[in-house]
Amino acid sequence: MHIICCIKQVPDTAEVRIDPDTNTLVRAGVESISNPYDIVALEEAVSLKDRYGGVVTALCMGPPQAEVSLREALSLGADRVILLSDRAFAGADTLATSYTLSKAMEKLSREDPIDLVFCGKQAIDGDTAQTGPGIATRLGYTQFTYVLSVDWVDLQKRQIQVTRKSQGGREVIRGSLPALLTAELELAVPRRASLPLLISSLQAQVEVWDARSLEASLNELGIKGSPTWVRAITSPPARQGGPAFDVSREGDVGAVSKALDTLMDEKGFLSKLLRKWED
Repeated sequence: MHIICCIKQVPDTAEVRIDPDTNTLVRAGVESISNPYDIVALEEAVSLKDRYGGVVTALCMGPPQAEVSLREALSLGADRVILLSDRAFAGADTLATSYTLSKAMEKLSREDPIDLVFCGKQAIDGDTAQTGPGIATRLGYTQFTYVLSVDWVDLQKRQIQVTRKSQGGREVIRGSLPALLTAELELAVPRRASLPLLISSLQAQVEVWDARSLEASLNELGIKGSPTWVRAITSPPARQGGPAFDVSREGDVGAVSKALDTLMDEKGFLSKLLRKWED
């Protein structure tokens, strides 16, 4: 079984800066991490490899420093890692990103047909949850989003069953392979890297593919291939802190009394509390 896992390197901060000319994230000087949803997806991919056999290939689109995330993937059980890095990829929105990743998967599938693709539900820097579905649409793969568990895979019948999150509950659904799954955080608990894999990941050679190696159309890559344009970005106003009650000065009883008075004075709080009790 050939499993692909897409990994994105994201800023490890909520206080990102925006380039006023391009309206894209400024990553210089900001520490980066692997997207947490993608690491969960990788764990499930490696677990399925352990269960059914096969190989896991990790893909990452980004600048040269993104190879750190791919080395982490190797330390967690990926067998092969490929960095998609080219100036032509820069500034891509989700449409251009899904195009680039799908072209890489087409190339990989010619070498070894793909059975499953794993993506995180979303990236914590964009929160769009669009790239995974975009890849599935481009490749014509069965699509399972918000996956909570992979129940079984039948490689002979080319079928898979998953449990996914839905509005108000869960769904158990089946579909045919090849399939793309987007992972919820509940899907798996990432393992700790073993020392041998950690050492080998530091010594491994990371493959780098550019636009030419993908045989991709330059007009569909990066900013050129991104029909989404951000006209303006503004930061939300800073939240003001709520009231504080000093136990050391007012005593336990005084502080609790003031807290209750404050809550009771808030418009609508008492009615909400009564409704909660009635439920």
